[in-house]
Amino acid sequence: MRGARAKRTDPLWAKLTLVLGVLLVLASGGSFVGGKVLLAHVDNTVQQQNLLGNVAAGGGAAAIKGEVNILLVGLDTRDNNPAMGSRSDSIVIAHIPASHDRAYLVSIPRDTGVHIPAFKKTGYTGGTDKINAAFQFGSMNGGGNAGGMQLLALTIKDLTGITFNAAATVNFDGFKDVVEAMGGVNMCIDEKTTSLHNGFFNGTTKRTAPFKITDGGLRWTPIPGTHPMVYQPGCRHLEAWQALDYVRQRDMLANGDGDYGRQRHQQQFIKALLKEGVSKGMSNPLTLNTFLEKVSKAFVFDGGGVSLTDWIFAMKGIDPSSMVMLKTNGGTYNSVTVNGQSREELSATSVAMLTALRNDTLDDFIATHPSWVSGD
Repeated sequence: MRGARAKRTDPLWAKLTLVLGVLLVLASGGSFVGGKVLLAHVDNTVQQQNLLGNVAAGGGAAAIKGEVNILLVGLDTRDNNPAMGSRSDSIVIAHIPASHDRAYLVSIPRDTGVHIPAFKKTGYTGGTDKINAAFQFGSMNGGGNAGGMQLLALTIKDLTGITFNAAATVNFDGFKDVVEAMGGVNMCIDEKTTSLHNGFFNGTTKRTAPFKITDGGLRWTPIPGTHPMVYQPGCRHLEAWQALDYVRQRDMLANGDGDYGRQRHQQQFIKALLKEGVSKGMSNPLTLNTFLEKVSKAFVFDGGGVSLTDWIFAMKGIDPSSMVMLKTNGGTYNSVTVNGQSREELSATSVAMLTALRNDTLDDFIATHPSWVSGD
């Protein structure tokens, strides 16, 4: 057995988890005093905001000693018309079981048809719509990101019974600087993916847009003299712009899995980023300040009334390799048409999966539905 002064093989500065998709695991090497200084620096650098308000599950620091749920939202912000609010482009529930030794990521398709409850703060009277509209109705008319998060959390609670101990808004473009600071990221491409947004002039390596996108993104026309970036299946190192471009795509995926493919790729990106963050942080603590500054631009965190320091220690036993990514609707479309509009519907098995998440019994669900686990 190692003595009390033995060198830690997993130092404190090695464990700040990108709160299951957002809170990056950082590293700290050095004494307890050094660790306290680091934690204070992290606390002062990471953007924090009360997003959930009185919608948070509550219970304080004692509550996160058991199972916890974190709502992660990737935003599509309308900078040219802030009164219209923001839509949640990606919705991910991160679940940490009471054992605090692993984490699960479950995406809710943004086109899922739901009942959105009334929200007095913004004058929204309630109704039926796609779930990504919940964030918009909560954020419009001065509600801001906090109002959007609260109405989305209330909508998910009505749909599944799940409540949240923490939340974060994520700017996936902000991750570009994070990945650049780490020198790129290793990912395994699981299907041929053609980019709508990045390509090259024919015969050159100069990047350009390969398509003209019109009709609100519903129509794209090839631009003569260019060819699109194509990501072929296989494991490789991606530069920052490539990683962000790859996880953005949904329209030209070889398997035709659209939003489900994009959700899976974003989950894989989060896990790969976690691994890269741990690896780079543990090998080069001198990059910590730069790393923190980049991370702080990528997301805003709400600890639900619990300090960031308590969250860091609560997550320290979770290794990126133990992160489990699950496929809502088995990773395939489950579409219905309502009043002429196509929407997604949660299958009975998806409802059972979310019920297992709420009851902290996801291991039992996975034992009977192993194909619902997504690969790296």
